[in-house]
Amino acid sequence: MENVINYMEIWVKEYMEILLAKTDGCKCDKCKRDIFTLSLNNLKPYYVATPLGKIMAKIESTKQQVETDIIVQVTTAINKVSNNPNHDR
Repeated sequence: MENVINYMEIWVKEYMEILLAKTDGCKCDKCKRDIFTLSLNNLKPYYVATPLGKIMAKIESTKQQVETDIIVQVTTAINKVSNNPNHDR
């Protein structure tokens, strides 16, 4: 099926970059993938297949709680991966 995307992936990538910039943890691709997947596994997917106007309306109506959930999960994942990187330090 075309044009079906999980918007949660987009949000997690955006917040992950913002939050990683504020930490001194490893920012290699392997750690980023671990943070990304750990975060997504703990967040509800947000699939969309509607025209852009409907997507934006839905995003705005749920943004605050979604944003809070993402920040909590990404921060938790950053801390977990930083404390237990999947590679030598």
